[in-house]
Amino acid sequence: MNRTTIRLAAALAVAWWPATAAAQTLALPKKDGSVRFLVIGDTGTGDDEEMQVGQVIAKYHEGFPFPFAIMLGDNIYGSERPQDFERKFTKPYQALLDAKVEFYATLGNHDDPNQRFYEPFHMGGERYHTFKKGNVRFFVLDSNYLDPDQRAWLEKELTSSGSEWKIAYFHHPLYTTAARGPEVELRKVLEPLFVKTGVDVVFSGHEHVYERIKPQEGIYYFTVGGAAKLRDGDAHKGDLAEAVFASDRSFLLAEIAGDTLFFQTISRTGQTVDQGALPKRQTRAGESSTAKRPPDKPKKPEQ
Repeated sequence: MNRTTIRLAAALAVAWWPATAAAQTLALPKKDGSVRFLVIGDTGTGDDEEMQVGQVIAKYHEGFPFPFAIMLGDNIYGSERPQDFERKFTKPYQALLDAKVEFYATLGNHDDPNQRFYEPFHMGGERYHTFKKGNVRFFVLDSNYLDPDQRAWLEKELTSSGSEWKIAYFHHPLYTTAARGPEVELRKVLEPLFVKTGVDVVFSGHEHVYERIKPQEGIYYFTVGGAAKLRDGDAHKGDLAEAVFASDRSFLLAEIAGDTLFFQTISRTGQTVDQGALPKRQTRAGESSTAKRPPDKPKKPEQ
């Protein structure tokens, strides 16, 4: 891409900017000492919609300066040449990278496992790993292949962690209302371990929608898979999902302060589509309850 093309793309991006996004409203408290981060999934298209989402995120970052982001997989669709990483990751999030925001990725089913060596994804050459920010420990899993070694590692790390908050994230959702359906076999392995070791929140992508699932065994599950791709209407509020958004691209901002996770989910045009404050598992009443959910449907093929 030559300089003239880049300047033209930048001009078109400015021209696109919606009036609604200019008046964005932050619903997060920005408490002293809080842990703040961005959640995005299924990002790596390099198309106009990804660029536009990146613009809106950058605007919100000005008022809510989060130091890191978690990426839920399918980070780079299609070819993965150096120029593809530039077009599908660096350019859409250039403003955040310039502001020293760190991105922590997990692998999706469309990702080459060698992405784990790409330094800006902070995977340290590993398919799965853990890192800590303030009072929060994050557990990054490879849901493409949950082999016995990864499962044993996870149990050890979860059990030994003394962090106040435990958040797991990976690509394939354990619960979803989307047409392809949840990863039931993966859930059978992971959910008992999450319940046993006190995991508070789970983030996944894969489905190109936003969903906030009703607490399952005391755990909050989010699907945040619409940062660049979309399956319009492919999510349904009801017995399982407390909130859904499947009419445009979206991302999530989070802030953890004390015993509360504050979150705000925002569309490509800067509109807030969901927000709230969730207490830690240990402080919730009736944490072991499970919301009613419809029978699991057979999974549709991967796309």
